[in-house]
Amino acid sequence: MPPIITLTTDFGLRDPFVGVMKGVILAICPAARLVDLTHEIAPQDVLGGALALESSVRFFPPGTIHLAVVDPGVGSARRGLALRARDYFFVGPDNGLFTAALGERGWSAVSLEHPAYRLAPVSPTFHGRDIFAPAAAHLASGVALERLGPPVKDPVRLTWPGCRAEGSGWVGEVIGADRFGNLITSVTAPRLGGTSGWIVEIGGRSLGSLAGCYADGPEGAPAALIGSSGRLEVFVRNGSARALLGGERGMPVRVRRS
Repeated sequence: MPPIITLTTDFGLRDPFVGVMKGVILAICPAARLVDLTHEIAPQDVLGGALALESSVRFFPPGTIHLAVVDPGVGSARRGLALRARDYFFVGPDNGLFTAALGERGWSAVSLEHPAYRLAPVSPTFHGRDIFAPAAAHLASGVALERLGPPVKDPVRLTWPGCRAEGSGWVGEVIGADRFGNLITSVTAPRLGGTSGWIVEIGGRSLGSLAGCYADGPEGAPAALIGSSGRLEVFVRNGSARALLGGERGMPVRVRRS
């Protein structure tokens, strides 16, 4: 199978940044198959990029290289990182983007310092082109992770949004919203152990029992379900929970027994 490289950035598609990175990769590894995971991470939203990876990487074949660039510290002293965790590789800035992968056992990481595996000169404003894309391409070409630079034992980790027990239920928070306005929360399906017998409370509203699918929700009113990422979502059928509830990251969500 040809090597697969996914790309996740906050670059958007108006500017040529993503296309240039792809050109660099293909010049080094013409056989690479490139998959755009998303380029619509909010600007400088490292946690948003980390959550996008957390929900997606497991659906790719073993050996996939996940290249991610959400990099408000570009050009600073922050390290470039290449990481192996379980069956996957990750390449990007060492700023917490790969926090979920670092939760796996047996990971190994290096700092991207070897000049043979980057472009020259390196722009202080476009490490995606000059450092990260070449590193991903060389990994795809069969270069060993350890050749890219010295080992890293202390990669940056974000404070990961979770939930805490409260009585017989859980308290979590909104961690983001998709383009439909569905509010994604930090409450996960394993915490609930099933969809029956739960009441969700958010923004001063009690949403009733969990729905089975979006079509089960009432028109114009918020409801909740377990979404495809395995997280509790708050939605409005044919509408936007974000607009209706003013839901933003950090908004509390409570789940209690009915």
